[in-house]
Amino acid sequence: MISKNKIKLIRSLEQKKFRKECQLFVAEGHKLVDDLLPAFDCAFLAARKEWLDTRREAVETLARKGCEIQEVSAEELQKASLQKNPQDVLVVFRQRPAGGAPEHLLKEQLCLGLDGVQDPGNLGTIIRIADWFGIEHIFCSPDTADLYNPKTVQATMGAMARVCVHYLSLTDLLRTANADIPVYGTFLDGNDMYGTELSPNGLIVMGNEGKGISRDVASLINRKLYIPNYPPERNTSESLNVAVATAIVCAEFRRRDTIG
Repeated sequence: MISKNKIKLIRSLEQKKFRKECQLFVAEGHKLVDDLLPAFDCAFLAARKEWLDTRREAVETLARKGCEIQEVSAEELQKASLQKNPQDVLVVFRQRPAGGAPEHLLKEQLCLGLDGVQDPGNLGTIIRIADWFGIEHIFCSPDTADLYNPKTVQATMGAMARVCVHYLSLTDLLRTANADIPVYGTFLDGNDMYGTELSPNGLIVMGNEGKGISRDVASLINRKLYIPNYPPERNTSESLNVAVATAIVCAEFRRRDTIG
């Protein structure tokens, strides 16, 4: 059985305060765990016999590296799980140590910037979108949702293994960036994205779900974009969900890069 203390620890990791204190996070499910195991250090793994039997070699390697592994029943897993319907395996991973912000990447490749995106599900979906479109770095303002929130982790569907997420002041990042680096943002008064020249490098900034991009960050954006509705004269929704908007923008940047 999973001990009461272990269950208490796992449950505590729903809260950012304890995730930060312990430098741990929880991931559950076949696909997610399989993707994260090569990318993050494993502290504790609880799984049903069926899952363990199909991954014996990997499990033995984890045990040699110091990961605590426990075989559990479906009922035991349910007691520890943060999900309504657990999927055979739950892992407590160690968080990656925070590193310096690689500002030079803005000159070399296309990156995303998130300014106050609050919803963990939106953040996780955006990380998944970034992974799909080959964007390897996301720069987040400090008030953006936590990467290690269980809802964020689950929504990434494993993409957080391949996308690096950095938390920092976006204004500081943009003020220290070279003036010739393109910084894009979506605005209602921006230029039609489909008729605007787009660069294969730089930063695409997406804003808060309700307030959009903050004033301080907006003042440092040198290329304002607008995603046009169709047809232009039709009354339509006031705005798009931030994750949906991110997908549309990233798709157009990559399409342009491919044909350019």
